[in-house]
Amino acid sequence: MPGPANDVFDLIVIGGGVNGAGVARDAAGRGAKVLLLEKDDLASGTSSKSTKLVHGGLRYLEYYEFALVREALGERETLWNIAPHIIRPMRFVLPVTKNMRPRWMLRAGLFLYDYIGGKGSLRKTRSIDMRKHPAGVPLEKQYRHGFEYSDGWVDDARLVVLNAMDAAEHGAQIRTRTPVTAARREGDLWHVEAGGECFTAHALVNAAGPGADDLARLVGENPAYGIRRVRGSHIVVPSLFDHDCAYILQQPDTRICFAIPWENDLTLIGTTDADHPGSLDDVEASEDEIRYLCDAANRYFMADITPDDVVHTYAGVRALVDDGSGRPEAASRGYELALSDAQSGAPILGIYGGKITSYRHVAQDAVEKLAERLPVLKGRRWTDTSPLPGGDIDKHAQPYLFAVLEEDYPFLSATDVVRIGRAYGTRAVDWLGDAKSWDDLGRAFGAALSEAEVNYLREREWALTADDILWRRSKLGLHMSEAEVEALKEYMGG
Repeated sequence: MPGPANDVFDLIVIGGGVNGAGVARDAAGRGAKVLLLEKDDLASGTSSKSTKLVHGGLRYLEYYEFALVREALGERETLWNIAPHIIRPMRFVLPVTKNMRPRWMLRAGLFLYDYIGGKGSLRKTRSIDMRKHPAGVPLEKQYRHGFEYSDGWVDDARLVVLNAMDAAEHGAQIRTRTPVTAARREGDLWHVEAGGECFTAHALVNAAGPGADDLARLVGENPAYGIRRVRGSHIVVPSLFDHDCAYILQQPDTRICFAIPWENDLTLIGTTDADHPGSLDDVEASEDEIRYLCDAANRYFMADITPDDVVHTYAGVRALVDDGSGRPEAASRGYELALSDAQSGAPILGIYGGKITSYRHVAQDAVEKLAERLPVLKGRRWTDTSPLPGGDIDKHAQPYLFAVLEEDYPFLSATDVVRIGRAYGTRAVDWLGDAKSWDDLGRAFGAALSEAEVNYLREREWALTADDILWRRSKLGLHMSEAEVEALKEYMGG
């Protein structure tokens, strides 16, 4: 709950995506009094619309972004250490394709990718014969050679929620459905109007993602950097393969697309790069993008797909620093931090650009830059070693976690165990409790979603609507009937 209107916060963070939640966590853990304001649900924008990868960005090597890739590869290892329940290694298969990047170039790039980030725990690249590898079975027979390398998978929306939870457990206040409507600086204080209330703080962080420039203007600042809004769209289709590897697929326009196993019986295909001139409140995959992604998969898989096969789509707008690149995919995925002049009075720091893999490092840099003007933020770095909620296990211990859940809750199916274990980690017991059967968890909503889990998400994870639960706290919306969804909406109050 928010404090009274005359409370003075050290820091107000505006934006409940991954960067905002990361800043709130870091700052609260250093002892600052923090308020996070989000106009919708946590991760309701770009941060729940990614390709779900924690990766260095193999294709960024082509644009000579070596520092960005090195940083991201280091963060890949760090995030796996602090959130081993929602992050896990995944092997990616890269088929060699005639008339595209030659085999020697791919091998050189993958060698650099393996070693540029320093010593890590993931398996290195190896060459594979597609005629003998399981990943070659669903592909057209022309693909005979390829490479297999490692990257990471993440539940992106839960990454945001867990950062917000950890921030709250360090004393931060988290307010969702609280849009900022005005802000003014008076000397050494900011006065922020949001959700019909007024809040006061010594400093602001603008973590509005693709809306960072709009928010800067709203609070009376000139945007420090131009934002290039680039839409990335994804489609979901019935499984195109039955193994655990993902694919990275080269396209004739030099772009790449991923095909990733998802939700047991589905394949996630993405992404596109298209400039997005429209509203940030109306972001959907276009017909052309859906067709592009179908064609991208059809170049490789024997089973052709059409837009009629698509069971779900989603699209998000990336906030890229506008570096003048001609093509959207060539725009930098780096980030910039902009701190207002000391002569202006109370500071505001803007975060421009970035990618989900680097969020923790971005947040740490932002807090330390702001500490120049806000001494309460000075302190040791801590977010790289402290686990996120539920992640207090060894990074290799997911199978052990599943075994414990199976033993303690034998009524859970193997599918349920994996979903619950990966979503909640050691916090699963907080709502499973002493249950001996599904009946002990209350009403069943479908797709193994229980009343106990719903209540936990409402009370501990700021879930206020059915969509919050079905599409951000989980992806159970893919597995529930319309009637089941309506019943959950009624339970949630509409």
